[in-house]
Amino acid sequence: MSQVKIYSAKVCPYAQRTRMVLLEKGVDFEQIEIDLQNKPDWFAEVSPYGKVPVIQHEENRIWESSIINEYLEEVFPEPPLMPNNPGLRAIARIWIDFANTKFTPAFYKLLLSQDVQQQQNWTNELHQHLLFIEKEGFRQLSKAGSYWLGDSLSLVDLSFYPWFDRWIALEHYRGVKLPAECTRLREWLGVMQQHPSVRATAQPPEVYIQDYAQYASDRASGVTAAEMRRY
Repeated sequence: MSQVKIYSAKVCPYAQRTRMVLLEKGVDFEQIEIDLQNKPDWFAEVSPYGKVPVIQHEENRIWESSIINEYLEEVFPEPPLMPNNPGLRAIARIWIDFANTKFTPAFYKLLLSQDVQQQQNWTNELHQHLLFIEKEGFRQLSKAGSYWLGDSLSLVDLSFYPWFDRWIALEHYRGVKLPAECTRLREWLGVMQQHPSVRATAQPPEVYIQDYAQYASDRASGVTAAEMRRY
């Protein structure tokens, strides 16, 4: 029997985060695919927020990808995906919070916005986030390492990567490219694309372009879309 049951959706970047963590840790899991456009009635009892991912492990049922990932880090400590040093571990959590509260909202708001001026405003904000990641993340924190925190893959890398995997949709619908000066970010992206956990969970570019058409035309529905509209 699988150690973990995960309720997931291939199109969901939050669920991709957790699937990558499970794969990196070599945890045996059963994946239950949820159609987010046509969720089964029973899913409301599994996921109080109506979102994926949700995991079931022993008597524990846990939702919200960042919280799930830290839980998995605690119960399956090898290989470690968080630093041992408390200070650096706190820095890692700050970056994960930045992904959740700054970076991903700007990503979605840019896609959802139909007004040209608002699109430009969100483009500018996302551009500043990318420059911040380049300077404070890779040049200051990572230094010569290949990953966010240096030489080792961490939950920070896995928390950000799914949106860079989907950047093709942002470029397709809003013409936004990674800034030329973000050279370290580009190098990181190339390293991440070779990881088996990334290759096992990524979708072809055309899938992301098709899936995000509803965001680009402001037809997206569901919890994530509603959350992003409130920012």
